[in-house]
Amino acid sequence: MLQWSQQKMNLSGSHGGCREEGVRSGQGEAETDKEAKRLWWPRLLLLSALGFLGLLLYRTAVVRYIFIPMGVCPSAIMPLVRDNFTGVLRHWARPEVLTCTSWGAPIIWDGTFEPDVAQQEARRQNLTIGLTVFAVGRYLEKYLESFLKTAEQHFMVGQRVVYYVFTDRPAAVPGVELGPGRRLRVEPVAREPRWQDVSMARMRTLHEALAGRLGREADFVFCLDVDQRFVGDFGPEALADLVAQLHAWHYRWPRWLLPYERDRRSAAALRPGEGDFYYHAALFGGRVAALRALTAHCARGQRRDRERGVEALWHDESHLNQFLWRHKPTKLLSPEFCWAPEVGRRMEIRRPRLLWAPKEYALVRA
Repeated sequence: MLQWSQQKMNLSGSHGGCREEGVRSGQGEAETDKEAKRLWWPRLLLLSALGFLGLLLYRTAVVRYIFIPMGVCPSAIMPLVRDNFTGVLRHWARPEVLTCTSWGAPIIWDGTFEPDVAQQEARRQNLTIGLTVFAVGRYLEKYLESFLKTAEQHFMVGQRVVYYVFTDRPAAVPGVELGPGRRLRVEPVAREPRWQDVSMARMRTLHEALAGRLGREADFVFCLDVDQRFVGDFGPEALADLVAQLHAWHYRWPRWLLPYERDRRSAAALRPGEGDFYYHAALFGGRVAALRALTAHCARGQRRDRERGVEALWHDESHLNQFLWRHKPTKLLSPEFCWAPEVGRRMEIRRPRLLWAPKEYALVRA
């Protein structure tokens, strides 16, 4: 009996020891969890700081240039690139940017050309340069006067220029003092019910104008959006048979991210793998014959889309990009020629020519 009591005590002591061990083990795990949490917060803060630093560096162009490089002009192509207005292009002056395309067209950056050579060549050819702009609805009073005044200061200075203002309110076009050899013509257009229709109707209107007086008066024509202003010299270095503008927001994006039209029902659609660059419809130009072909293509594609009940994502710009994929431009303008301050500071943007005005869509599209 005594022996049995001792065994029971031993067993109780054993179970008690197990319970004590379990308690100590639970306490140890809790302390480990607390220690892990204490270590976890500094790590989270460190990762958050690194993430914020990465975003900051991306905005200031350091990381962005690593992951989305622009590329450089291949040395094998450089000797083949020629320009009728700037003479020999100085590709080596801008080694940090792409200065030519794979098909041998120059991309014009500040420092790659001699402005005086371009001016002299334009005068030698006795050229007249047309500049078209649409100022419909509230765009007229908001932007047109600034556009015209700054154009007089910077656009093709010293050359013969004809401004063509297309507007639904001809009497409201502001009077702007013009220099010698420069004229302004006002062309009435109908007010479209939607701003999208205003944007798309211009291709048809331009096509008709190029077949008329504009096409007879001008040797080269540039088509610009009105909601921007000139801030730097925009001269004959921009002239070529077919001129395209690299989009300020997209010129460093990889091709698979570019906002081409992808709806196969649209005449503007590009398939995956198609497209070279993304071009901005706020600025394009060239000789009259080339622009007639471009505007006819875009107007025809828009008409086909309407018949099918579809509308391209970026309207006339989508159709413009489709045309320029199939008919390569002979000159590209760097984003310096049409820059958006909202993009932020970019080291390669040295001398902007045009700046986008602040977008007040709620006001001008009402």
